Amino acid sequence: MGYGAIEAGGTKFVCGIGNEEGIIEDRISFPTEHPEQTLQKVIDYFADKNVTAIGIGSFGPINVDPSSPLYGYITTTPKPGWANYDVLGKLRESFNVPFGWDTDVNAAAFGEAKWGAAQGLDSCVYYTVGTGIGVGVYMEGRLVHGLVHPEGGHVMIRPHSDDSFQGTCPYHGDCLEGMAAGPAIEQRWGVKGSELPIDHPAWDLEAYYLAQSISSTILMLSPKKIILGGGVMQQAHLFPLIHAHVQKILNGYIRTESLLENIHSYIVPPGLGTNSGLRGSLALGVEAKRNQQ
Repeated sequence: MGYGAIEAGGTKFVCGIGNEEGIIEDRISFPTEHPEQTLQKVIDYFADKNVTAIGIGSFGPINVDPSSPLYGYITTTPKPGWANYDVLGKLRESFNVPFGWDTDVNAAAFGEAKWGAAQGLDSCVYYTVGTGIGVGVYMEGRLVHGLVHPEGGHVMIRPHSDDSFQGTCPYHGDCLEGMAAGPAIEQRWGVKGSELPIDHPAWDLEAYYLAQSISSTILMLSPKKIILGGGVMQQAHLFPLIHAHVQKILNGYIRTESLLENIHSYIVPPGLGTNSGLRGSLALGVEAKRNQQ
């Protein structure tokens, strides 16, 4: 018997079957529509797979408190039809197996800790920079939730002196997501980031904003690896710019080889490529089964 994995995104769902070693053996993807339609496709996919557990990494915000009556719900998302929807309850109607449930970015962090860029380490922080910005936190061998769960995309940053852009976030305006997610790049410059040349000033500005958040994460959490994924980070030339800005911001305060000589090995792309979320969801399912035993 295999393990089920669901990467539940706001744009698309990816479902897969894998094993305890993190190998995905089969997968399917489809657009995220109304929850009833979408989850019926999930149920149909797993119906004949005989899975022993299912892990879910979901877009959110979500409720991850097992003691809450709303555990397993997507909560305050603006996505039509999904607010206050009981995802886990719907799936439990069809499958009597253990479920792992967490945010999509926590799942990605977990996958990278198990089988990717942070393998063998007991801590890492995973950023996804795309349509939005999310942050997953894995510290001292476990995923961090706290009061709700990390929402690091909405930390406040200092606007660049040459940037008059007001930000796109409907809640905070010029928070990290409002200034540095894909839609912010497009609105600021009038074209999608993928259409901008690598020497465009957009990229140094992007690195400046991401580096502020990353530097705060280093100072606050001291993770052993920081991993940057998502569509915007497909622009590989961003990494050296981010490295330089982080070093400038920290200004030698934290004197460790990882930040001074080897920052290129400390702030890195995902070791699992675009599979961090699905393989991390698989890891959630494996862990859920082990916790039941």
